[in-house]
Amino acid sequence: MCGIIGVTGTGPAVPRLIDSLKRLEYRGYDSAGVAALVEGRIERRRAKGKIRELETVLAADPLESTIGIGHTRWATHGAPTTENAHPHKAGRVTLVHNGIIENFAELKGELAAEGRVFESQTDTEVVAHLLDRALNGGNDPVAAFKTVLDRLTGAYALAVLVEGEDGLIMGARRGSPLVVGWGEGEMYLGSDALAVGPFTQKISYLEEGDYVAVDRSGARMFDASGEAVDRPIVQVSASSALVEKGEYRHFMEKEIHEQPDSVQHTLSHYLDFVNGRVKPGEIDFAAVDRIQIVACGTAFYAGQIGRYAFERLAGLPCDVEIASEFRYRNPAVAPGTLAVAVSQSGETADTLASLSWCKANGLKTAALVNVHSSSMAREALVVWPTHAGPEIGVASTKAFTAQVAALLALAVTAGVQRGRIDPLIEGELVKALFEAPRLIAEAVQMDGALRGVAHELSKATDVLFLGRGAMFPLAMEGALKLKEISYIHAEGYAAGELKHGPIALVDELTPIVALAPLDEVFEKTASNLQEVAARGGPVIMIAPKAAPDPHGAGISRIDAPDCHPLIAPLVYAIPVQLLAYYTAVEKGTDVDQPRNLAKSVTVE
Repeated sequence: MCGIIGVTGTGPAVPRLIDSLKRLEYRGYDSAGVAALVEGRIERRRAKGKIRELETVLAADPLESTIGIGHTRWATHGAPTTENAHPHKAGRVTLVHNGIIENFAELKGELAAEGRVFESQTDTEVVAHLLDRALNGGNDPVAAFKTVLDRLTGAYALAVLVEGEDGLIMGARRGSPLVVGWGEGEMYLGSDALAVGPFTQKISYLEEGDYVAVDRSGARMFDASGEAVDRPIVQVSASSALVEKGEYRHFMEKEIHEQPDSVQHTLSHYLDFVNGRVKPGEIDFAAVDRIQIVACGTAFYAGQIGRYAFERLAGLPCDVEIASEFRYRNPAVAPGTLAVAVSQSGETADTLASLSWCKANGLKTAALVNVHSSSMAREALVVWPTHAGPEIGVASTKAFTAQVAALLALAVTAGVQRGRIDPLIEGELVKALFEAPRLIAEAVQMDGALRGVAHELSKATDVLFLGRGAMFPLAMEGALKLKEISYIHAEGYAAGELKHGPIALVDELTPIVALAPLDEVFEKTASNLQEVAARGGPVIMIAPKAAPDPHGAGISRIDAPDCHPLIAPLVYAIPVQLLAYYTAVEKGTDVDQPRNLAKSVTVE
């Protein structure tokens, strides 16, 4: 994930920018750059590749300044080249950016019509041109910045320098995190506490929609409406900065909030957002007859969501099996089968053994993993990476949605390669995936409504989760999350299966959580909920605002963001995770390290 650092002070800025960027290398990146205000002018140094390449550029052409910004980039819009590396510049403005500007094409067309020329393929450069145009109108920099933010759609964190504004760095966040660091005669902006950790342990966490102007004397903060606000300064210990829990009570909470970024960076590996197309990849799905996914736990549910997408979009038969069963049952597999191992760590013993069995039996193999140097990555013919970054909480959140994001993107690719998806539909589906980070960020804001529900769930001894289509495996994942960290017994069922047995469990003491996006089976799901409500079961329906109300006694609803059905599993995963998290907090359990569980299961 991209990293941001900004320094304004009295000492040399560039060496500290480089020091901070090195601390952010763990996020993964493909280019790096810095910009500094030198005698009233902003100068940049950028390089493709690792930070050592940037250091070589700086050694040959140094920058001496007391104010600057730096960035490590993971390519989304545009290839990983020097021209696409951050910082980006337009007129008086130079900036760095994490996230995706969804309406960049519309804005770029508007700016190009005015004669503005772009030097990169990135969405980021559009923001620099917008701000430069606003400044040319004579606006105060902070006021101009607000007018630009109001034009942007998407998820972003920004750090901005303006020529002629000595000592000033502006920043903003929506969907992607940004922190303010407080020093003595110096101030800092960073993508997280770790970024500013070398310089200060006094941190203010910007809230969703906030923007800020920092200079050597302090910070002026504003909320999304433009009202001045004060965000508390918290003391972050050196050890806390290193593990980067930051403002959050638990790693799980932090990792839930990181999902706009982790999903974005994963999708960018598989999709060409600039042209609205899929990237071809190393597997020709037209030559594949069947997919066999093997996985354990949460990864198994991600695989099941992938199955719906592969079969619907690509007409490609797909089986999903728990690895510990697959490896011992002498499975019958056809030669044209592609075996896919799904694992966060890439070391899960049963999944690794299943992958090895498939390889030994002559199947093509792929590993969908978050650890790209893992045993599965080395064993498989093809590696399909996720880019979730380190996940500390035992109950997987961002690794799960990264797996789902990758599988959805791969299913679209398969549909294109197999002739099931024409260019028009391809563009629509890529656009839907393009919007996922922003909608995930909106879903995170559901936490207020979910806390009250969690308070009631914490009193239950049993909870049922219901869903249809891809919401069925997500219902099972929701039940697993609740079991893992709150120790409440929970089960996930296909809503249509309810009347075939599970409805016997329904009574006034058993809450039912229903996942009901507005899709072709919404009405059937609503009918199933009426059956539950008629038998006294308290129902919590999570559905978009546009969905009709089932009008059943005992049915309450929580509004979720409207979204394309393709990305509903990504968006609805967030309330499922938050519900489990807040229920566990209510019960006082060890959220990050639940009893009897390990992060990576490397034994049978």
